[in-house]
Amino acid sequence: MSESSDRRRSIVPESMQADYTEYHFSPGFEAGGFLFIAGQIGLDENGDPPEDATEQARIAFTALGEVLGEARLDFPDIVRLTSHHVGGVDRILEWFPKVKDEFIVEPFPAWTALGVTGLAIPGLVVEISAIAQR
Repeated sequence: MSESSDRRRSIVPESMQADYTEYHFSPGFEAGGFLFIAGQIGLDENGDPPEDATEQARIAFTALGEVLGEARLDFPDIVRLTSHHVGGVDRILEWFPKVKDEFIVEPFPAWTALGVTGLAIPGLVVEISAIAQR
């Protein structure tokens, strides 16, 4: 095995250090040449979820980019994307792909969209996780 595939480490951008410390999870974890990115959410500068779902998604994708950047990776390195949606996954095709396409380019990664009844913080309607390959 190469050195990069043997490496196992937490990826914690400075902006996410408090969550790492308080909730004991890594925003990203690198192992076997892959970066596993925990679900990212869209909270504004006050720590509140914007009412607009598209704005929540943009913020979540930006946070996803922070984790990628901390690992010296970028959006084209994503091979798997998972999005969790509150309030009916059937309606996300009206708006989510447009936001996703602001960040994700060809070749497009595998994507799974799941409908859920709720997320960790009231008012959140989307959470995005990913797997990237070094």
